Amino acid sequence: MAKSGRAAVGEGLLRGRPFPWAAAVLGVLAVAGVVLQLSWPGAMEALDADPAESGWWREFTSVFMQNGGVGGVLWNLATLALVAALAHWCWGGTLTLLFFLSGILLPERLDTLLGIGGDAGADPRNFAGSSGATYFLGATLAAALLTRVHGATAGAGAEAAAGAVKDRVTAVAVPVLGLAMWLTQENGHGLVAVYGFAVGAGAAGVWAVRGRTRRSSGAVDCTTP
Repeated sequence: MAKSGRAAVGEGLLRGRPFPWAAAVLGVLAVAGVVLQLSWPGAMEALDADPAESGWWREFTSVFMQNGGVGGVLWNLATLALVAALAHWCWGGTLTLLFFLSGILLPERLDTLLGIGGDAGADPRNFAGSSGATYFLGATLAAALLTRVHGATAGAGAEAAAGAVKDRVTAVAVPVLGLAMWLTQENGHGLVAVYGFAVGAGAAGVWAVRGRTRRSSGAVDCTTP
């Protein structure tokens, strides 16, 4: 997903890119959640997404609780920062936050609507953590890359065409591997990636149509070449 994001926004230097304030907001919230857990022993019990407990806030606060040990916490924080920054440079800050929020709200509801997903919500490992929403957000970048590549292939030279094929494979691999992960391991993260790719594809289609308007307004747009 990160590779798709880097390809979508371009491999250039970070200098000159706008400050990814959306990534900073999410990063601060995630770090604050870890600090809260370290300073308040009851934080996880009060804020996780245990379905046996009541509280409308849990759906949101549980994302910023971490339950994967030191290694898992560091990994979640690092991947969130990277993916959110790439998403900001691709979609802009507001849409990045909306996609992250969608990654919190949509997967479980889509599971229920489609009658899939199994009993993942009853697994204590899924009661907390930012990885699911990060996967969803990252998958939208793969969709953006696929849309960008599709728009750039017409009239391209041999070298550019070869690069486009590579990018297309990178982008399509995200939902394909996500679906395989879910089917073979019953890992909900894979299904979340599929959902994120689908939502990102829809948004990328709209953004591709509006690309000229977005560029003229100075907004960031990685869905058009």
